[in-house]
Parts: sequence; C-alpha cells; structure tokens
Amino acid sequence: MATKAAPGERDGGDRSWLRGSPPPRWLRLLPVVLLVGVCVAELATSRALDIGFLLGAIPSLAVLSYGPVATAVFGVVVVILLNVPAIQLNHPGNTDLITVIFIALLSILVALVLKRREQHLVTVRSVAEAAQLAVLPPLPGRVGPVHCVGLYRPAQRETLVGGDFFEVRDGPFGVRAVMGDVQGHGLSAVGTVASLLGAFRETVLDQRDLVEAAARLDRRLVVDSSASEHAEMFATVLLLEFPPAADAVRLVSCGHPRPLLLRGTKTLELDSEPGPPVGTGFFGLAPPECRTVDLEPGDRLFLASDGVSESRDPSGAFYPLPDRLTTFADETTNALPDRVWKDLTAFCPAIRDDVTMLVLAPVPPDGT
Repeated sequence: MATKAAPGERDGGDRSWLRGSPPPRWLRLLPVVLLVGVCVAELATSRALDIGFLLGAIPSLAVLSYGPVATAVFGVVVVILLNVPAIQLNHPGNTDLITVIFIALLSILVALVLKRREQHLVTVRSVAEAAQLAVLPPLPGRVGPVHCVGLYRPAQRETLVGGDFFEVRDGPFGVRAVMGDVQGHGLSAVGTVASLLGAFRETVLDQRDLVEAAARLDRRLVVDSSASEHAEMFATVLLLEFPPAADAVRLVSCGHPRPLLLRGTKTLELDSEPGPPVGTGFFGLAPPECRTVDLEPGDRLFLASDGVSESRDPSGAFYPLPDRLTTFADETTNALPDRVWKDLTAFCPAIRDDVTMLVLAPVPPDGT
C-alpha cells in the first residue's frame, strides 16, 4: 500500500507496552529470573535466608505478561518450592506459604479478568478500524497515469481517521485528487470527513467542471449543518484534476494551503485565487478560480495540511516546508513523505494537529 499511516496503525510502532503493545522480553523473563534467583540464593548459603516471601511477587509479575493459565502455573511452582524441605524457603513457619497462596489465587483472578477485557478490546478495536478504513481506505500506489504516495498521522492517538483526509480517484474526466481539513480533529470530525469523501466520489463520476465539484462539497456541508441551529461545520479543500495525458493539472482551492510543485531541484508554490472554505455558505458569493498548470516530465506535486506548515519549533518559528522540500529533492517519490515526517518531528517534537501529506507524480502514458 502507498499510504503511510499513523498511525492506530496505521502508526502503532511508537506505542509502549503500557499502551497496548506486547510486553518487552525482559518483562516476560522477570518472573523466571526471580524464581531462579531466590532458589539459587537459598541453596548457595549454609543458613536459611528467610526470603521465601519474595516468591509472592512472581504470580503478580506474571500477570503483566502472561495469561491466567501461565499465571496459575507460576503459582503452583512457587507453592511446590515452598514445600521442598531442602530449599527451606518457608522457614521459619507457614506465614509465607499462606500469603503466597493468597497472592497466587488473586493474581489468577486478575489475569482472567484482564484476558477477557483484552479480548473485548480487540473486538471493539477491530470493528473501529474496519469502520475507519471504510471512511478512508488505503491509497493505491497508482491511479491511472498518476503515482500516489500518502502519509497520515492523526493528532488523536489510537485512531486511523481524524480531521484530515485525501483521496485519489479515476473517472471519465480524468484522475481527480482531493485533500481537505475539516474543523476540529479526532473522532468528532470523522462524520464530516465521511460526508465530504462521499460527495467527492460522486463528483468524480458525474461532475465535469472542477469548480462545480467544489460547489457540491460546499452544498453537502451546508445541508449537513442545517439540521443543527448552532453548527459551525466547515472544511478547507484542495481539488486537483489530471487529464489522461498527464501533461497538466487543474487546481481549485477552497482555503487550503497551496500545493507545491517539485521540478528538479526547485520547489514552486502554485498560487491560485482561493475561495472560502466549504460549508461556510459564502461559496456562491466568492467562488474559487480554476487554474491550469502545465507539467513537465519528472514533476511532482506535494500537498500538505496545515498540520505541516503551521508546526512550530520551540522558538515559535514555522516549519519551512518549501525550503525542506528543496533539500529533499533527491528523495524518491515513495520515500519523500517519510523523509518530511522525520524532519518535521525533529523540528517540532510536540505536534498537536493532524498531519497529512500527499505526493502525486504524473506519469505520461508512454512512461513507466
């Protein structure tokens, strides 16, 4: 897949074991190491150390990385060792044995509850991921004559979809792409994203004019927000269209950050007359203009949400995206979004907005 994500994972690689990732190996080995260590310490000394109480921690440690069956096995082993006279782990009396048995039984109960809760969470997460991927499916590596690579990092952890979205579709009027940023981010914005993507997919099939396609998105949000008296539902949107020859691109911007054209070692901002964000109700008063840009072989278009361009370093400086792209001109199309993402996180460690990038590389019909 050409889409890099965040994310939930789509970007789960940065989660710690305390946030749902598998426990580290050292944590799984800890009960065994403690068990062996206590036994060796007792056998290596000529007098009883009276450290059997330490075995009570083993079932509790097992809960962190094992299920109820393995926790029960650890508990049984501990109880057996406490009753081996040669080791004398239960010296001087039965207090340690009774305490360890109680802790082992309690640990088994906790492990059973955690196991059932984990199974429930897995089911809920699977349903949530299926629903979110239905809203924003993975981007194909190529759509018609356009090579596509996207990256999406939602601001809200454990989600696949936030307030940003993009899509690339082939239709009777050419290949069309959309990038948008709805008001807000996280799960509260998913419904608006779904409405806009649904409207966009319809326009790909039956709307020849790109400005009218943007008007369709505006109408969709106006209708959706009319049901609520105090709704403030709007989104910035950028629409692009590539003809079958892939020698030009048509652009319509509704308040979205400008796309960047990578031509050789240069990065150019593609300016156009933007219209208001869709959903504000002002589309008919100040509609956007459609601009056509001729493309040369090897040109690439880089689209980004304001989560990239408005990220700041600790001093308050904005991320200089055009300058950085010039520096990364030698990167391949597939590697470019990841390279910008790594540079962005180094520049601004605390990113609080959704981050979306889309690279579109037109390939002429006679190209590869």
